[in-house]
Amino acid sequence: MAEENTGKKKGSMSVSEAGRKGGQTVRDKYGHSFYEEIGRKGGETVKAERGRAFYEQIGKKGGDTVKAERGAAFYETIGKKGGEAVKAERGTPFYEEIGKKGGHRVRTLIEEGKKAATEAAAAAAMPKAEAAEEEEDKTPAPGGEVGASEPAQE
Repeated sequence: MAEENTGKKKGSMSVSEAGRKGGQTVRDKYGHSFYEEIGRKGGETVKAERGRAFYEQIGKKGGDTVKAERGAAFYETIGKKGGEAVKAERGTPFYEEIGKKGGHRVRTLIEEGKKAATEAAAAAAMPKAEAAEEEEDKTPAPGGEVGASEPAQE
């Protein structure tokens, strides 16, 4: 009764079994926070080496893959689930608060845009000679005074 030779010695394990056993040993010894820490360090290193564009690129690839596999309706479904979860956790006042903040920010941006447009129009309407005189007034005099058009009193 000969035993079959499977190429394994008695008590030996495969590479995947050894890896699993080693991972469990590390988990038992160092705990969950160890993995969080090394993951954070690795992420910071990748960010420093590759920059923001790398994350944009892999995010787009991942999004395109999910869209191809699951379709656009998938995003609608998960968006609705997420919205319902936020509503259940934070309630309606949360949406009122962020809506007001967004409205205030939009109003501020519109006001800034109008102001910039008014200033640009005024600068374009100003004759070039007046603009040159205005620049000349800002030029420091040889003594270091700005706008030294008046005689110095001693």
